[in-house]
Amino acid sequence: MTGPIDPPEIDLTDGEVVRDPFTAYGRARERAPLARLLMPGVTPWWVVARYEDARAMLGDPRFEINESSYMRPDVPDDCLPYMRTMSEMNGTEHARLRKLVSPAFNPRRAEEFRPRIEVIVGRLLDEVEEGAEDRVADLLPAFAKPLPMDVICELVGIPDADRTRWREYGATVAAGAGPEFAAAIPGIMAGAKAAITRRREEPADDLLADLIDAQAEDGDRLSDAEMVTLVWHLVMAGQTPTNLIANVVLTLLSRPGQLAALRADAGLMPRAVEELTRWTGSTLLTVPRYAREDAEIAGTRIRKGEAVTVSVAAANRDPRVFDDPERLDVTRSSGTPAHLGFGHGPHFCLGASLARVQTQVALAGLLSRFPGLALAAGADPEKLRAPDPGTWRVTALPVTLG
Repeated sequence: MTGPIDPPEIDLTDGEVVRDPFTAYGRARERAPLARLLMPGVTPWWVVARYEDARAMLGDPRFEINESSYMRPDVPDDCLPYMRTMSEMNGTEHARLRKLVSPAFNPRRAEEFRPRIEVIVGRLLDEVEEGAEDRVADLLPAFAKPLPMDVICELVGIPDADRTRWREYGATVAAGAGPEFAAAIPGIMAGAKAAITRRREEPADDLLADLIDAQAEDGDRLSDAEMVTLVWHLVMAGQTPTNLIANVVLTLLSRPGQLAALRADAGLMPRAVEELTRWTGSTLLTVPRYAREDAEIAGTRIRKGEAVTVSVAAANRDPRVFDDPERLDVTRSSGTPAHLGFGHGPHFCLGASLARVQTQVALAGLLSRFPGLALAAGADPEKLRAPDPGTWRVTALPVTLG
């Protein structure tokens, strides 16, 4: 079977695509299950736009993540052994590590960490309040950016004296590739090695202790090198809540009815965070997978070696799956299909449960501490958006604390 004669094309140099990806990808989704993604200097990718086809592809072993899926920074030779994370592994290699580490990241463990995350959120909100001028603050640098790294530091036992430097590492890594990114890596690796050594000598109730204790039925355990790599993985992937939290806050402050519903019923928080992740999550496109062999997706032929990504922006608003998908509804039933904001299949986000708890705690803390929280005077949500074709994020989040 051959693919569509004229698949829609989505040009990432088109300002309208970047400004409103939900509309651009949504139009493509309604024309055909797959579209072609055009980028300067890159062979076009296939982009899957419909929910069921996206789930099928993300769970299909014929499409794999490999080294071509990521940009690899230049790093010193002694850091190279730790750079290949579980995200780049497939098959039995990936399954082995996933089985060993998953208990440390499951929903129950994330809930056990909630009180410690609440303390971190409270401390950051103190800093926000102290640093505000005339009760106006930018929540992006003051709250959303430092929170994920502060949580990582808590969970892997980074000493308090080193946490300011680790915040800087987090900000550098979140900013993406560049000389500063590469320069931060040796410090992260050295800190991870020191933390692992310290935890072996001083047991505690944290993520590193879980990983040190992890053992499979056949006696298999994580090596120290694998644990260093996992800490690096956490630093890389653990920045996700930054953009999610900022998006969630901006969305709610722009929709008073939804904000009022959430304030009126704190019990809505878990399902509200799921709905907000579906509707305004930070991931627009998944990391590309590469076809290991000729295959088909929704009747479209994908040749061996071709890149395929998922438009999360389109799949999470697919009317074939979600009722009235363009409507944000923080009371939406938790029985609705799972969104793809954290992916699907073997590479489903390892830290999804932690990200959910962080977002819930962050939002609850903000709403409780600042009942009059609102966008700062003159702040235009449209103008706060970063021109980033892969990530839905803001460049600032100016608010008045009320």
